[in-house]
Amino acid sequence: MTHQNLQWAVPVMRLGYAGRGLIYLVVAILSLMAIWRGSTPGGTGEAMASLERAWWGVGLLALIAIGLAAYGVWRLAAAFWDLEAYGSNAKGAVARTGQVVTGLIHLGLAGTAAAILMPSSSGSGGGSSLDKWTAQVMQVPFGQWIVGLAGLIGIGAGIYYIHKGLSGKYMQNLRAKSATLKLKPALTAGLAANGAVIAIVGGFLAWAAWTLNPDQAGGLAEAFDWLRDQPFGTALVTALAAGLLGFSLFCFVNAAYRIVPKLKTDDMETMARKLAA
Repeated sequence: MTHQNLQWAVPVMRLGYAGRGLIYLVVAILSLMAIWRGSTPGGTGEAMASLERAWWGVGLLALIAIGLAAYGVWRLAAAFWDLEAYGSNAKGAVARTGQVVTGLIHLGLAGTAAAILMPSSSGSGGGSSLDKWTAQVMQVPFGQWIVGLAGLIGIGAGIYYIHKGLSGKYMQNLRAKSATLKLKPALTAGLAANGAVIAIVGGFLAWAAWTLNPDQAGGLAEAFDWLRDQPFGTALVTALAAGLLGFSLFCFVNAAYRIVPKLKTDDMETMARKLAA
C-alpha cells in the first residue's frame, strides 16, 4: 500500500490520541479529587465505571471507547506499515512489537469501556483485572517466565518513556507551534509520569512472577496504593496524579499536532528542529 493510500491513518491517529487524552483527563481529575478528600485514587477501570453513574458520563464514555479503539487501530497500523519509521533492524523490531502490544491493550480498554455501556454490565467494568490475567498466564507452561518477561519489558518501556520525556525526543514528531512550544514543560512532565506508571506496573508483574503470587500484579490503582505507602507518600501520589493530568494534555497536543514521519509533508517543522535552530 502506498503512502498516499495510508492517509486514512492520520485522522484515526488523531481520534485515538483524543480518546486517550479523555480517559487520562478523567483519571487525573478523579485522582486529584480523591487525594483532596484524603483517600487513595483508583485506576482506569474505576474511572470508566464512575462515568456510568453520571448523566453526562455515558456520552463521554462512548467517546472514550471510540477513541481508545481508534488508538488501538492506529498502533497496529503504524507497526504493520512502519509509519513511524522505526525500521526493520533489531531496535526497530522491538519498537514495532511494542506498538502491537499497546495497540492490543487499548483495544481491550475500548472493549472494557463498551462493556460498561451495556445495560447488563451494572458497573462491572471497574477494578483491575491484571491479577486475574497474571493468574491465568501462570497456569500455562512457562507462564512464570512469560509474566516475568512482561514485567521486565514494562520496566524497560517505562524507563524509555521517562527518558523520552526528559530528553525531549518526543519533540521530533510534534509540529512547532506556539502552543506546543509553550506547553513543553507540561508535556515533558506528563510523558515522564506515564513512564513512571508503566515502570511500576512492570515491577508489579516482575515481582508477581518472582514470588509466584499473581495477587502481587496490579495496575494504576495499585501503583497509587504502593506510592502512598512510601516515604512522602501523599506528595508522591499527588505528583503522579498531576503528572497524569500533564499526560492527558500530551495526548491532546498529539491529537492536534503529531506528525506521522512517513506521511508528513516537507513544510512540517518539528519542535526539535525549531528549538535546535
